[in-house]
Amino acid sequence: MVRTSVSSSADVLVAVALCLTLAGCAGFGRSPLGGTLESFDATDRFSRRVSAPPAQACEAARLALLSQGYQVSVLKADELRGRKNFQPQADRHAQVEVHVVCALAAGGADQGEVFVNAVQDRYELKKSSNAASIGVPAIASLSLPFSLGNDAMVKTASETIIAERFYDRFFEVLERYLGSATRLPSEEMAGTSAIPR
Repeated sequence: MVRTSVSSSADVLVAVALCLTLAGCAGFGRSPLGGTLESFDATDRFSRRVSAPPAQACEAARLALLSQGYQVSVLKADELRGRKNFQPQADRHAQVEVHVVCALAAGGADQGEVFVNAVQDRYELKKSSNAASIGVPAIASLSLPFSLGNDAMVKTASETIIAERFYDRFFEVLERYLGSATRLPSEEMAGTSAIPR
């Protein structure tokens, strides 16, 4: 009897452990909200090959971002960032930051590969209140029924933009500037215009 109950308990524990292991493996790579975080699909959404060397391609990307109202920070001759602010509502703010990297394509010195990704940050106005109190000697502190409020913009979301049309439009504008992109970012600009953190 004792042996039977012990072996039954051991079988149950082994079965539970196996189920937990399988459940853990099934959930690998999934987000807590459901769905997969990253799939690494074969796509050219975030990159395009252009008929220009990397430095010229990045200059065209800089002009493309400037033409759309982005504030551009040049980090290197082959990398830059552009930032644009939006105010969809009085208590909401959004910011899009575009990161561009230009690399030499495998085809030769006259071709470049442009990689781009954009991140959208969203902010909301949050109100916080602090209770006011007054300290009176010999009596102790006295709390008053009014409060002082402070409003602050708080980041509520940050997400990479994955809409294909967004990137298609960026590359369309970049292609327009490739014919006239001849001036390259200087090293002085790269040292002074980095994005503040």
